[in-house]
Amino acid sequence: MLLRPSASSGSVASTPPSALSDAVLLGHEEDGRRWPLLVWAPGPGTRMVSSAVLGGGIGERAWVLNAQVPPGYARLDPVAHLRTLAERAGLDGLGVGLMTAAPVTGRHCAADGGVEAVVTAGIGVRGWAAAPDDGAGTVGPPRPGTINIIVSLPVPLSDAALVNAVATATEAKVQALVELGADASGTPTDAVCVACPPADGTPPEPFAGPRSLWGARLARAVHRATRAACAEALARDA
Repeated sequence: MLLRPSASSGSVASTPPSALSDAVLLGHEEDGRRWPLLVWAPGPGTRMVSSAVLGGGIGERAWVLNAQVPPGYARLDPVAHLRTLAERAGLDGLGVGLMTAAPVTGRHCAADGGVEAVVTAGIGVRGWAAAPDDGAGTVGPPRPGTINIIVSLPVPLSDAALVNAVATATEAKVQALVELGADASGTPTDAVCVACPPADGTPPEPFAGPRSLWGARLARAVHRATRAACAEALARDA
């Protein structure tokens, strides 16, 4: 059963927030406990690129949810689980579903020149991407991600620029971690989602690198939100 904060909240689908910073906190039950669920529903036609387990790739998506799950989450059907959570939240159509064991209520938001970023972070398990091969490998579905980055831009982006935006967001994340002395480029299961409006006759922006107009704004917003979220995570682990 999905648990809403109050009876007056209504369904997310009926009153979608227009801004990422207005994402709604709902809840769900897992292992006999209540866990928060962050939902943003910009509506049909929104273009997104994501590495998420549900709704990943590039395409039109109507919503994004970031579900907090128990540490050691052991379900083998994360896609089906996320679809169920979306359905119970009243979310229709295609969307993006993220999971994390980090506190979703402790999300951090930042904005720069119309770009918004929301980040949840738990970095107890972290390391460098190009770590030596220990031969262990990964068996089964990935564990829930710990640094989840959601970004919203007010301008349309080309497919190439959307991919570029993911790279820029990742660079900004790494910068924040290095500045905090975390000695890592991320966690093994981080996820990113970047959203923008459809072109609708407007030429899409062709670039989103860190020195382009919109890429620079994205980088600054993601950097600030990630640094704040990861600083809080480090303090929790201290």
